[in-house]
Amino acid sequence: MKPIRLFSAAEQVAGYLRDMIVKGDLSGEMPGIQRLAGDVVVNHKTVEAALVILENEGFLERQGTGRRRRILVPQGKRKKKALRIAILNYEPLEAVERFVIELRHALLNAGHDAFFSEKSLLQLSMDKRQVAEHVGETEADAWVVTAGSLEVLKWFMESGVPAMALFGRRRSLAMAGVGPDKAAAYSVMTRRLLELGHRRIVLLARRARRLPEPGLPERMFLQELEAQGVATGNYHLPDWEETAEDFHERLENLFQITPPTALIIDEAQFYFAALQFLAFRGLRVPDDVSLVCTDGDPAFAWFRPTVSHIAWDSGRVVRRIVRWAGNVARGKEDQKQTLTKAEFIEGGSVGPAAR
Repeated sequence: MKPIRLFSAAEQVAGYLRDMIVKGDLSGEMPGIQRLAGDVVVNHKTVEAALVILENEGFLERQGTGRRRRILVPQGKRKKKALRIAILNYEPLEAVERFVIELRHALLNAGHDAFFSEKSLLQLSMDKRQVAEHVGETEADAWVVTAGSLEVLKWFMESGVPAMALFGRRRSLAMAGVGPDKAAAYSVMTRRLLELGHRRIVLLARRARRLPEPGLPERMFLQELEAQGVATGNYHLPDWEETAEDFHERLENLFQITPPTALIIDEAQFYFAALQFLAFRGLRVPDDVSLVCTDGDPAFAWFRPTVSHIAWDSGRVVRRIVRWAGNVARGKEDQKQTLTKAEFIEGGSVGPAAR
């Protein structure tokens, strides 16, 4: 029978401290002997013996009399600390976009405990006080915030909670952020519609994209119209509540008096709803109304005519968030904001303006 190795108290303390160093829970300088003795509930002689063991293993280095030991990690020993990452989605869980689910899997594959928080921003009314309470009730080391308002994202920045802004009003804030650079694509899209003779162009965007003022892509849309002499107003970027009832009511109102010749729809689920609305009224795409979606969707591959949309590489966005999580886990500050290229793809759902 193999003999049992019994570890001394000093070896047990050394093992405990070694594990903390490798995980990254201890870095910089080792706390003083008296504090360590109190933390692990042993006498100071046992702690001193444990520190000597770690010195001999290369985990600690003396810096002179009266100074604390410097913590070292021998090459290849440091482990990346796993984070508990909460994904605060814009909509409730049943409406989570496919690529956000892919993001969660990528974070899990990177060794982190990634999960969707119990409430969405819509359920929290995009209110920073409710968000703060929700964050306080959730056990998480870091957050990915999807399509946050300026007020909400500013709260995360000021609170010191590690957070990555996925989309949202992040550009003016000193915090990590990522998303597609749609502003240029909106300009190309709008210019193309104008070239095709469209003037009555309506952009149906989420409230978070319009209030308290239009976002950059929405402003580019309005600027392109104004550059061609179109006097813009609420008609081109109308207000609507984010409910199915109000969405269809807004479309009904638009087509009663001055029907649009082109609709730009924010996100695929609203595109499908608009397409159903047009079909019910007997309006053909693109003969009667041109239709554009500001995002892509796998279902579009089955559409004939093909769908005009704005395309961007979600994989690049996912990889950036995984890198950010790794930096946070290593204690490295990461406030970089990354824009992924977006491109307007013209499909068969766009045609000359109906006369």
